[in-house]
Amino acid sequence: MKKKWAWITAVCFLTTSVLAACGGNGNAGQGATGTGTDTAVQGDASGGEELPQDSAGEETAGGSGEKVELSLWTYPVGNWGSQSSVSSLLTGFHSEYPQYSVNVKYLDYSTGDSEIEEAIAAGEAPDLVLEGPERLVANWGSRGLMADLTELWESETAGQIYEEVRQACHDGDGIYYEYPICMTTHCMAINYEMFKAADALQYIDEDTHTWTTEDFIKAVEALYADGQERVAVVYCGGQGGDQGTRALVNNLYGGTFTNEEHTAYTTDSEENAKALTLLRDLEGIEFDPTIVGGDEASLFGDGELAMAFCWNVSQELNLIINSKDMEFDVFPMAFPAEDGNPRLQGGIWGFGIFDNGDEMRIEAAKDFIRYMTEDDAHYKRAVQTSNYWPVRDVAGIYANDDLMTEYGMFMQYMGNYYQVTPGWADVRTAWWEMLQKVGEGMDVAEVLKEFGDRANQAAAAAK
Repeated sequence: MKKKWAWITAVCFLTTSVLAACGGNGNAGQGATGTGTDTAVQGDASGGEELPQDSAGEETAGGSGEKVELSLWTYPVGNWGSQSSVSSLLTGFHSEYPQYSVNVKYLDYSTGDSEIEEAIAAGEAPDLVLEGPERLVANWGSRGLMADLTELWESETAGQIYEEVRQACHDGDGIYYEYPICMTTHCMAINYEMFKAADALQYIDEDTHTWTTEDFIKAVEALYADGQERVAVVYCGGQGGDQGTRALVNNLYGGTFTNEEHTAYTTDSEENAKALTLLRDLEGIEFDPTIVGGDEASLFGDGELAMAFCWNVSQELNLIINSKDMEFDVFPMAFPAEDGNPRLQGGIWGFGIFDNGDEMRIEAAKDFIRYMTEDDAHYKRAVQTSNYWPVRDVAGIYANDDLMTEYGMFMQYMGNYYQVTPGWADVRTAWWEMLQKVGEGMDVAEVLKEFGDRANQAAAAAK
């Protein structure tokens, strides 16, 4: 059974975390939770090592040798939200750069944005932030708050980064505000035992983990007929996990969310209207305005739903680690597509530097990024800590790890990374509010037009 080897994999993942800074309770992306604590680190993970002295009694180190204190605020991207894992990474960094000390603050997705906005307003923004282009580029970068990282992108290593990732890390003027470390594709999942009992496995391709829209409909109908009244839920209580509902709606009949240039929103279309109408009318699918993606994932893990739309490898790791005796096998799936060729929502995470007017701190922050990304050994540890995949070819990063290999296959289905379109923050709110209106029975075409108008007004205002 898959759950048996997955459990063994997870145990190994945890056992090696002390040495390799990987494994554990990774829950990156929307709705994850970090510790929220601050950790001051200098020289080693304990923060207690003194800087070495030269023969004249002066502090010595690489670079200028001047002592610089940096602040790193990290969203919970896998174990980058774990104090022990990050401290392990910083031990190596301070061994090479003992003149730097790093104060780490661990954010969560429920309060992290407001904490950063408060820090910006107080003139105390962190030096380094670990997050994605929708925040680093489309939000803070577009507001002129971030340092230009173009210099970092001129290295030989940066030239190996995948083009779709590169495009997401700069604004329309070509200014880079993010240097990436990891990426993933979000997918969905099914309860294998429920599908088997309802004779619905015939509607999925178990080799490619794909299915058509027609087969998705047949599977839902079979599960509902078998007595599973809550087959799946279109959660819309907030923006948490909205990458799942966006991908579901767009894939069903080939709709899009934005144009290719990331300048306008294209959700008001016949394809998306058809998809929303299908989801509302299909027995076994319900719209729930009281929950978000994390809640849906929990319901799925508890065996109450046959499918989950808010899913990725971190969700399964959480489920394995927190469930001593899993009662079903999780089978990850791409979202159903009319032509059988899915376009999955991607996730990209990396570092941005707030421009606090201190060139010495900006240069020190760039050294931090170089350390974590340019040397293959250091970079592997940084990626493994995220529980995701590298943004450039790195051999053997998850060798002999069956679970990561299984989810790694979804990378081939990564679609357009449109989360850098102007007005993104406002559009995310408008999306779940639109889904609530659909669930309430309002006219789909009208609410989609209202959403499209609101989204494009937000885009125009942000330019």
